[in-house]
Amino acid sequence: MSDGVESTTLSPLAQALGRVPSGLYVVASVHGERRLGFVGSFVMQQGFDPPILSVAVGKGRDHLKAIRASGRFAVSVLDAVSSGLMGAFFRKHEGSGSAFDQVETGTTPGGLPFLAGALAWLECEVTGEHETGDHVVVFGRVTAGEKLREGEPSLHVRRNGLSY
Repeated sequence: MSDGVESTTLSPLAQALGRVPSGLYVVASVHGERRLGFVGSFVMQQGFDPPILSVAVGKGRDHLKAIRASGRFAVSVLDAVSSGLMGAFFRKHEGSGSAFDQVETGTTPGGLPFLAGALAWLECEVTGEHETGDHVVVFGRVTAGEKLREGEPSLHVRRNGLSY
């Protein structure tokens, strides 16, 4: 995920923010019968009891509308083995097509898709949200999840902490 900008032209602030590591995830939701997913890196565990995850979603995205409508989302945790599955989620899918049609999936107890090749998956029920500039942070209580195999999650570091 290169931003295409040489780091020497970036401001000191952009370079410093770019050093904050994050994980790599595919965040899933459903809208009617359509399965939606996007590559997310702004995902974080927020609590233990109950377990809470947060995910930041760009304002105006169909994914945010779907999460709000369904009240749920699922997170597939990626690692070096499964990171190649992200490619399908960077392309536009016309009509009722979905990136999930191009990869092997499983289904959470609540009916959300997850990547069968992921390191782990978690299903969440939305408990609230908070607007933060160009993103909305959605909070969800973890209702189910499973580690699918051994491995270490992927870490992502940006060159530019002020844009993708």
